[in-house]
Amino acid sequence: MENWNGLGAGDDKIVRRKLSDQVFDRLREMIVRGELGPGDPMPSERELMQRFGVGRPAVREAMQTMHTQGLISISQGERSRVSELSADLAFRQMDMVARMLLSASSDNLEHLKQARRLFEVGMVRIATEMATPEDISELKHLISHQEDMLDSPSDFIKADIAFHSKIASISGNPIFAAVSDAMLNWLFNYHTDLLIWSGRENVTLAEHSKIVECIEGGVAEEAESAMRSHLNRSQDLYRHHI
Repeated sequence: MENWNGLGAGDDKIVRRKLSDQVFDRLREMIVRGELGPGDPMPSERELMQRFGVGRPAVREAMQTMHTQGLISISQGERSRVSELSADLAFRQMDMVARMLLSASSDNLEHLKQARRLFEVGMVRIATEMATPEDISELKHLISHQEDMLDSPSDFIKADIAFHSKIASISGNPIFAAVSDAMLNWLFNYHTDLLIWSGRENVTLAEHSKIVECIEGGVAEEAESAMRSHLNRSQDLYRHHI
């Protein structure tokens, strides 16, 4: 008779899932199926307890997980409501994984920078083809605002993100806008401790102005070239400590 003693002891045990995890899965399915739509109030705790045959703690923990993942909004004194599902929400859910990935290896940060360069060159071509006078005016205002932030490195970087995000949003494609915001925030927010303030911020402002000039003039190739040069040069602005 075969002796199983000591062979992978404990490795094959079936672990019972937490009730709150099962409630969370059911609630998420209700949203996916359309039983609960954006803006709809969530059922009360009592209704969910009766529907799923579980206690209040399991329901509350599941609801908190839904809120943490951005699937519902919870307001004090009001019924929780289903959030509007969007590309922006989808990318925000990746933040923790992205942070771990970028922290794991400096190569991953370089890969992100490379992806950003390719993406933004494409975005500026689309912006050149689609920008309205209002878009041009907003881009110029963002540059002016960024110039006002020269004495504050963190605010200057936020203004930098806003400028590049605006270029992506001109496309009218919410996925492009969400990708832009995600990449920029992963790059700047999760590596601020590794960045050096270069003292060449006026060069950045001049390059931004050149990009807007090309967009306003409708010259896509020149806009691409200006963006490519800007991003290649800015690798010296945002570099690792040696």
